[in-house]
Amino acid sequence: MVKRHRPRRGSLAFSPRKRARSETCRIKRDEVAPGRQLQGFVGYKAGMTHLILNDNYSHSLTKGMEIFVPVTVIETPPVKVEGIRLYKDTVYGLKALTEVWAGASGGGDGGDLDRITDIINADETDGMSLSVRLIIATIPELVSGVPKKRGDLMELKMSGVVHEDIEYARKVLGKEIRVEEVFKEGDFVDVTAVTKGKGTQGPVKRWGVTIQNAKAKKSGKGRHVGCIGGWRPRRVRWRIPQLGQTGYQQRTEYNKRILKIGTDGAEITPKGGFLHYGLVRNGYILVKGSVPGPKKRLIRISHAIRPHPKLPAPEIAYISRESQQGN
Repeated sequence: MVKRHRPRRGSLAFSPRKRARSETCRIKRDEVAPGRQLQGFVGYKAGMTHLILNDNYSHSLTKGMEIFVPVTVIETPPVKVEGIRLYKDTVYGLKALTEVWAGASGGGDGGDLDRITDIINADETDGMSLSVRLIIATIPELVSGVPKKRGDLMELKMSGVVHEDIEYARKVLGKEIRVEEVFKEGDFVDVTAVTKGKGTQGPVKRWGVTIQNAKAKKSGKGRHVGCIGGWRPRRVRWRIPQLGQTGYQQRTEYNKRILKIGTDGAEITPKGGFLHYGLVRNGYILVKGSVPGPKKRLIRISHAIRPHPKLPAPEIAYISRESQQGN
């Protein structure tokens, strides 16, 4: 008899599959992109379109030819730097030492900033490992397609060179940062967002298990797990595919290429606007392929941490602005 073998269906790496606590994703990785002062930015997913560009991949079969590429439009209005936070690396993880918030006049307290500088200078003798992060907030009133009144507050990681980071933070505290200060065309980025929620789903859709044969379907139980375990132990193990929450979980996609960075949203907005979003009125980026989440979802963009090719900005010949309204 032939031995049947196949890996289990569904990755256990994402277990437990629970709903995300917040749509404002948290970036927990330790790696930083060298030579970049700010390690990320944030935007809102507007929709998808397509463009035609000149393929400049060195090993591509279509090198030098014009190719059709689907892209995601992410609206990236400026974000405001609301504060500065200083962390110390301990055996229990990062511990916040102090923080400075921008005042009503747009600037922080000079005494607080000097206290942070004193702690950093003492670090050279005490041997502490310190890091500086910016506290940024989105400005939702600039975005017509997102029905929010309050901005999303989050931390933005910096280069890791503490003295350079605090000097840069002094300059931008209480001011706005734009996406072109963080990324450039042709860069590879990692995109993090909360995926589209699908509610409670069965094991076939949730884990991809095989549908039962016709004999089992007659009893109305075709879309279920054939066996949920043995008699001992008298419990269902967590590895058994079962029904439950599907979607609305934080996910990261790696090495997404930025094809274009623009300041005028009218350049890429289709006639009548994007379906279920509207008009893009601020700066934007075009990312090759799809990104997690539905339209209007908050998208966090970080510099790529996995090896990727170094490519210049592509030559774009055409960007589709055809109506998505069905006429």
